[in-house]
Amino acid sequence: MKWARLHAALRSRGLIRGQEDNAFEHLDIVGVAYDSRRVEPGQVFVALRGLRVDGLEFVGEAVDRGAVAVVAERPAPTSVVVPWVIVENARTALAVLASTINEEPSRRMQLVGVTGTNGKTTVAFLVASIFEAAGVRCGVLGTVGHRIGEDTRPASHTTPEAPDVEALLRSMVEGGCRACVMEVSSHALALDRVSELVFAAGVFTNLTRDHLDFHGDMEAYFRSKRRLFELLPSDAPSLINVDDPRGVALTETAARPVTYAIDSPADITPGPLSFSLEGLTFDVRTPRGSVQIRSRLVGRPNVYNILAAVSTATALGINFDAIERGIESLKGVPGRFELVSAAHEEVTVVVDYAHTDDALRNLLETARPLARSRLITVFGCGGDRDRAKRPLMGAVAGRLSDVVLITSDNPRTEDPERIIQEIRRGITPDTVHASQHLVLTIADRRAAIVRAIELARPGDFVLIAGKGHENFQVIGDQALPFDDVVVAREALSRRRSNSGVV
Repeated sequence: MKWARLHAALRSRGLIRGQEDNAFEHLDIVGVAYDSRRVEPGQVFVALRGLRVDGLEFVGEAVDRGAVAVVAERPAPTSVVVPWVIVENARTALAVLASTINEEPSRRMQLVGVTGTNGKTTVAFLVASIFEAAGVRCGVLGTVGHRIGEDTRPASHTTPEAPDVEALLRSMVEGGCRACVMEVSSHALALDRVSELVFAAGVFTNLTRDHLDFHGDMEAYFRSKRRLFELLPSDAPSLINVDDPRGVALTETAARPVTYAIDSPADITPGPLSFSLEGLTFDVRTPRGSVQIRSRLVGRPNVYNILAAVSTATALGINFDAIERGIESLKGVPGRFELVSAAHEEVTVVVDYAHTDDALRNLLETARPLARSRLITVFGCGGDRDRAKRPLMGAVAGRLSDVVLITSDNPRTEDPERIIQEIRRGITPDTVHASQHLVLTIADRRAAIVRAIELARPGDFVLIAGKGHENFQVIGDQALPFDDVVVAREALSRRRSNSGVV
């Protein structure tokens, strides 16, 4: 693509500052880069000002690797000889350039954005399954991975940087996808990673405490989430959970709100609910009639996720038969109330991604009526993240569990024992579930999972929370192989061997 076209795209958005240099209009550009270590010859390098480093420090490296133009918020050093464009906002410019060079793929598909604190991944999987049941090939971008047709790629971020998002969407279009469901994180919205995408619909699941180490407070966190609905075209539906107070506020600004709820009046609501470890059965009432739900997903939080998916599909005109088949065909979502134990096991073991106090509360409240005896919870909190949620998670675990094993999550550069003690402060005598309540602290996550399964009596329910689908543990600056599901299965196998059951 010629530099002139990219330059024109920046100019049309009013991003360019200062005098323009038109001498390089016929320069060929093959791509856009924001990481100097990944620059390839012929790309334009966008120097982002990050939280810890400034991209301007790496312009020399980018040029050495073959960058043929630079976009930045400040003037060029005298030593730089490639074309240099000064822009008002480098992140917005990155999104514009990425969209333009990838031929605006979001305009060639139905793109559904899902945002909120909890439920994004499950809603994305449900909506994608509905699209597929309707005969529409659908990609998925999110926490568990990026799915393009039959190909699944690992995800380092819930929502990648704009060039990565646009390239993935282009690959989907080229692979025959006519729809995509993507999780849209608050970081992505705050950092302009999705500002050039054209969404066919936006979904709001809920808003509870998370990422305050980045956003600072709940108001800033909500403003970031709200940004998705400000980006929607005026005719695109906003699917909003109005059992959440922030959802109610969102309906006042959304151009085309479609509401769903369990307890509040809404456009889309459930009939009587039937819960079991085998799944959910209920009807969904919509303005177009009733949808019969049969799902293998478990618990009240998944009722909300299913309502969100039904709301989205209904608003986009998908027929009820495809909605019902799509929901019923989804066997589960990796790391989301994932049943690890077999039906014949004497204990039930579930792995879940819950890593906030609200998500942990929902998880434990889901498990409690399914447990035939005690509820045993294994969890920790991530290092180098919001410290204030640690005692809150401790309080929730203590109040709703019979046995708690506090362990490491991803400690990163923090001392795991200090994180554990901060969690432990939330478990006080007036917050524990029962007089025989047991709290253990075992920093080694593998040892904690093994101990929980050893402690379990017949009929007990063991929840392993916090990491879900992740197959690594971040200790220091290393991501070491670790999978809760694998460790739990190994412990269950040893338990069977020790009991003489094969």
